[in-house]
Amino acid sequence: MQGWADLYSWQLDRASRTPLSRQIYMQVCSAVASGALCAGARMPSSRAMARQLGVARASVVSAYEQLLAEGYVESRHGSGTFISNDVAGLATRRRAPRAIKRTVPTMARAFPDFERSAVQGDARPFNTGRTLIDARTADTWRTLTHRAVRQFGSNDLGYADPAGLTALRANICDYLRAARAVQCEAEQIVITAGTQQAIDIAIRVLLAPGDEVWVEDPGYPLTHAQLLLAKVRPHAIPVDDQGLIVDTGRRKAPRARAVFVTPSHQFPCGVAMSMARRLELLAWARQSGAFIVEDDYTSEFRYSGPPLASLQGLDRSEQVIYVGTLNKALFPGLRIGYAAVPRALLQAFVGARYLIDRQPATLQQEVVSQFMQQGHFAAHVRRMRQLYREQRDALAETLTRRAAGSLDVALPDQGMHLVAYLRDGTSDVEIEEAARRAGIIVRAISRFYRSARPRAGLMLGFSGFPRQLIVPAAARLARLVASRGRD
Repeated sequence: MQGWADLYSWQLDRASRTPLSRQIYMQVCSAVASGALCAGARMPSSRAMARQLGVARASVVSAYEQLLAEGYVESRHGSGTFISNDVAGLATRRRAPRAIKRTVPTMARAFPDFERSAVQGDARPFNTGRTLIDARTADTWRTLTHRAVRQFGSNDLGYADPAGLTALRANICDYLRAARAVQCEAEQIVITAGTQQAIDIAIRVLLAPGDEVWVEDPGYPLTHAQLLLAKVRPHAIPVDDQGLIVDTGRRKAPRARAVFVTPSHQFPCGVAMSMARRLELLAWARQSGAFIVEDDYTSEFRYSGPPLASLQGLDRSEQVIYVGTLNKALFPGLRIGYAAVPRALLQAFVGARYLIDRQPATLQQEVVSQFMQQGHFAAHVRRMRQLYREQRDALAETLTRRAAGSLDVALPDQGMHLVAYLRDGTSDVEIEEAARRAGIIVRAISRFYRSARPRAGLMLGFSGFPRQLIVPAAARLARLVASRGRD
């Protein structure tokens, strides 16, 4: 039999925390998988291997026993230990690129090339979707989490209601009725992982392949991507300073089955839908039998005047699915959002939620429920609203003062980002790329247009960065934009 194992370059990392027996085991597995050791190859005896590696024989014996138990090697009485014939097909071989390409399913290729989470995870200013929490919220969160863990019991060990914990749904319902004038009962609240999952469920429940829908233009790219994956026909409806233009929607797609809107803080432009336009959209939905999916993703943070009434709160025919999230109000890693669902759709919505990932995590829900129940959530939102307003103002003031000839800064009344429009025909995509090289993250809003004529502008998040970081970064960005404008 072949003795290639005697020639194999066995090496151990003695500084590693991985036990020596485990390292030996992993090296043999790797050698088999790569084809370096073929079926029938004879392994060194445990004593010989121990001498070669300079380890105790017990470490080699332990590794061999594990390999034997898993079928990588076989012991032949009186002959020794050999690589098993059963693992002959494990060796990897390089495949030609064409062969790899042919193995990709058609549906896998249908997924669009959208922005990955790693982009949003970039901590440099002025990335969007980032939040801050102060010491008071951090300390409270730790206390409530420790308490929830200490009270960990049988209810946390098993399956729970796919719609979410009753207490959390009741707290969210109370909050929405008070803060957003949402008309609902606790049973109509479904807990999700965020707005993205809620929109995904709404698409599954409302639409069939080929159905027509309205989406905002410009609009949120991931919603558009979800609709395409569902084989729905999205029609891009332009947005003006009053929000989505309903008359254009009627002309372009009169038989649309649904509309997806961000009426309180339009993504990305930041405009609020006027009351006249809201009533017009509700009237169209009522007359056509269509549904409205209202994405109220940053409703907590309004900086001038009381929060605008939700579309859902104005609806009297239960044709609005109201979608919100705590991931923006608290922190994105929380992964808790919600939907207020019309009663006629509730059973289907919960059923789809169940099929997607069974249920939300109970322990985290308990922490959030107590955080809201004890008044910490309302206090946190008040403090962050003031902080974010100061950060918004610092960003807008710096950009306006340093690049007034190159930028028109739109100061939003709500939300966690602002848009600075570029003058003189400068490309926002080129600025986006140049800013990234300079250590600054901005998003070119021209990418978010579908049919409407793109307007060049930069979307800048201000919620996740303290003022002392915002001002110098905004000054660097202003210099970069001004220099590009002179080129």
